[in-house]
Amino acid sequence: MNRKEQRRLMVLNQLEVGTVTARRAAELLGLSLRHVKRILAAYRKEGACALAHGNRGRKPRHALDESLKRQVAALAQSTYTGCNHQHFTELLAEREGITLSRSSVRRILLIAGIRSPRKRRPPKHRSRRERYPREGMLLQIDASRDDWLEGRGPYLSLVGAIDDATGKVPCALFRDEEDAQGYTLLLWHIVENEGIPEVLYHDGHGIFVRSRKEPETLEEQLAGRRKPTQFGRMMDELSIISITSLSPQARGRIERLWGTFQDRLKSELRIAGARTKEEANRVLWHFLARFNERFAVAAREPGLAYRPVPDGFNPDEVFCFKYERTVGKDNVVRFGGHRLQIMPTNGRLSYVKAHVEVQERMDGSLAVYYKGQCLLTRLAPPEAPVLRTRSTARFIPGASDFREFAYCVAARTAKPKIARPYKPAQDHPWRRPFRIHIDRG
Repeated sequence: MNRKEQRRLMVLNQLEVGTVTARRAAELLGLSLRHVKRILAAYRKEGACALAHGNRGRKPRHALDESLKRQVAALAQSTYTGCNHQHFTELLAEREGITLSRSSVRRILLIAGIRSPRKRRPPKHRSRRERYPREGMLLQIDASRDDWLEGRGPYLSLVGAIDDATGKVPCALFRDEEDAQGYTLLLWHIVENEGIPEVLYHDGHGIFVRSRKEPETLEEQLAGRRKPTQFGRMMDELSIISITSLSPQARGRIERLWGTFQDRLKSELRIAGARTKEEANRVLWHFLARFNERFAVAAREPGLAYRPVPDGFNPDEVFCFKYERTVGKDNVVRFGGHRLQIMPTNGRLSYVKAHVEVQERMDGSLAVYYKGQCLLTRLAPPEAPVLRTRSTARFIPGASDFREFAYCVAARTAKPKIARPYKPAQDHPWRRPFRIHIDRG
């Protein structure tokens, strides 16, 4: 008998000997007077066994089959290793056709000795910030560097954004490193598919803002403001407000997103067997649709705050890296290892000493602009140092295209020197006979 039944037995014994009344017994047991009389009659007839529940020891009708329990435990230890209880429950319903509640799955796994891999921190008192009222008003952007492929491939950085009002992830992508090009592609996808957000909330990374420790140039001192970074310039051109957070706690929504992704997305990548960045991105794009359907919430106010792109908007001229250059005396613009020859136009024949803007596009192409006008350019002929380097090369027959030429420089074609043992000359002291000098004084 359990404690509840033992307590009832004590009260009923006192009721039998007349120590307490039936109404007082009902108050002590928290039962109605009618029910006390009912269990008292059963106690007088059957004894103490009448106080035990009639279904005790019987198997419930809705009890799970033992083979199903073993199947769930086996899947948790093989195919879906590392999934938390809630994620594992959803995967069972989606992929295996096994529909169970989270509590049932948790109970099966705990009995089998399988605990959830997700370790939760003890709760702390924090004041939760109110969400923005409409979707598109504020996006939090960040990157998470982790072993997403769990040793099957290289370390990757997941660059993503989350809407503050709905918790929706409009875009995310894997990159080799957290770089400006990754954030540019992220913003390009958001603007192209959703619209222009009002505010971007980010950390103090050098991609977004220049370091305060970096000294100001003379131009910045005269302008009264720091020159923006390449990504900051894109936000200015799109009229997006930039807000820098001072702590990870201030970006709690996207920090919690990384915790969820490092739990669920890692499991999805493991199940899919992804080994490269391209395979990981394919799994991610299918995962985002299901993630938004599962975790996104409704905004407090209807409608979208995303602004449509203006007429005549050219994304290639905005989502690029822009650099200032001065045209040489031969109308050639130097950019890294590239030499661009500016061709004469109807408006101007020569651009010598002109300050132009070189745009490096996301596809690797280059464009030269002068006062907002795109100039006609072509690759400049190679210079003398390049020609001298090529003169020591030879052409390998069988190549059908210039890019298939193979150059073998003289240093590579020269015969390697073979190290030989040192041989002393004939008059070397080592070749003289060895004499012992004896002092007879």
